Amino acid sequence: MLLVLMMLGCVRPQPQPETSRVSPTNSNRFVECHNGVVVSVSGPASDVGVSILKQGGNAVDAAVATAFALAVVYPPAGNLGGGGFMLVHPAPGKGEPVVFDYRESAPAAAFPTMYSKEESQFTHRAVAVPGTVRGFAMAHRRFGSLPWSQLLQPAIALARDGYLVDMNLADSLNVTLAAAPEHAEFQRVFGKPGGGLWKLGDRMVQPDLARTLQLLADLGPEAFYQGPIANGIIAEMGRGKGLITAQDLANYRAIERKPLTTRYRGRYDVYVPPPPSSGGICLLEELNMLDTFNVKPWGRWSPTLFHVMAETMRRANYDRARYLGDPAFVQIPAKLTTPEYGRELAKTINLNKATRSEELSAEIPLTREGDSTTQFSIIDRKGMAVANTYTLERRWGSRIVVKNMGFLLNNQMRAFNLFPGITDTNGMIGTAPNIIAPGKRPLSSQTPTIVAENGRVKLVTGSPGSQAIPHTVLGILVSVFDFEMPVQTAVESPRFSHQWFPDRITFETPERYPELVKSLNDLGHTVIRTGPPPQGDAHTILVKKPNHYIGVADWRINGKAAGY
Repeated sequence: MLLVLMMLGCVRPQPQPETSRVSPTNSNRFVECHNGVVVSVSGPASDVGVSILKQGGNAVDAAVATAFALAVVYPPAGNLGGGGFMLVHPAPGKGEPVVFDYRESAPAAAFPTMYSKEESQFTHRAVAVPGTVRGFAMAHRRFGSLPWSQLLQPAIALARDGYLVDMNLADSLNVTLAAAPEHAEFQRVFGKPGGGLWKLGDRMVQPDLARTLQLLADLGPEAFYQGPIANGIIAEMGRGKGLITAQDLANYRAIERKPLTTRYRGRYDVYVPPPPSSGGICLLEELNMLDTFNVKPWGRWSPTLFHVMAETMRRANYDRARYLGDPAFVQIPAKLTTPEYGRELAKTINLNKATRSEELSAEIPLTREGDSTTQFSIIDRKGMAVANTYTLERRWGSRIVVKNMGFLLNNQMRAFNLFPGITDTNGMIGTAPNIIAPGKRPLSSQTPTIVAENGRVKLVTGSPGSQAIPHTVLGILVSVFDFEMPVQTAVESPRFSHQWFPDRITFETPERYPELVKSLNDLGHTVIRTGPPPQGDAHTILVKKPNHYIGVADWRINGKAAGY
């Protein structure tokens, strides 16, 4: 039977032994295939991506179809009304990697001090100009091989005919519906028909969204920015005194950018998005610092490795605060991602003592004061790979659904530094590079990542998780490439993060490692438990050799690794 499955191109391996956490044994989380793999937070969305690959589409075709499907089946983060980054690594010999930046932008009427500390984040004024649809359209024009309309048909069918709600979505719906009684359209669109609580196995049908997606299929992506969907967004802004105008929508542009890259351990080329992604620069800084240490003798779960990784995170996030913003508005030092700068920072790490974050903060005066994102990974039979991360900012975004159109709007304006000059030890950042300005893109921690070796994709990953995103990716890369850990175990293993301020390590399972935590405390760290929720949701693909792919869906929310 195994031989027959291998001839068909796909087997589902048993999960690898996991030394640090008991995890679900759902076979949908692991797949080993030879023609293509799609890994996302949703089983129906992963299946959509694979169906496009089977129809002859490439990884970008599958990414567009998967992303639109996620807008239906994972509405807390999958979206039409948000934005993000797509990183594409073409098949070997077919060109250089490229990033499609479709991060949202501030409306023309925005200004630096537009928010008070009392203002809700769930208002029309919190909505930035969405970029998702133009981003997918740009990627499709550059790399797509199947017609645009064809890629939207699976999402249309899911919205029109419905899909079965999983436990994670049911819980999220119930919590958010209870918390948002003032959002009438949200209640109408996402409330359970007939009333009551959503539960596992209920069917979610979204006829308004089906009609909107059909407009995008029939009229093309411009319908979102200058056509009937744009009109619906502008009418919605009028109902809630939002800032987005017809001109803001018409003027929005996705941007094709060159990815940032570094070489790790002398053999792995790591590609990440540039600003306004801060996650990419943070990850490369951390890797460049780690590259100066021989970490393998320390052991993957040693206090020394945790200490050094936390110190790299601390330094990278300090640089994030003082340097990073939209490159159209901010001059970002080129040195940040260089190996030389990594070596310079590494020399400041004391192996025997934690650095206090305040010691790094001379350039930033401190004020004394009392999973909204999703990522998927895809690879096709020719070796083209896509890592895509997109978001609504908070879970369910602004909770504002465009009337009679069925899709949520982001609250991405809250990703700017809202209170200029106020940076405190509790984590509020008020530094200048990420202050609100008209047309500016807010800083993002999204870090879709592709690792290549000798021009061929080796690993595809990324995660939600705000400022912990690059640290989730860092942990997976260190586990796989420094310690040769099976990719299943690397994804399942406990994660930790340090964000500069608050000055502490957040760790998923401190109670499982009492001696490790004690050693970190002895070094001067403060360690607290992560969440809830857990840290990230890193859907990952490892390429063992050409056309030998292992897909791993993270257990932390939900998901499926699908392939053929």
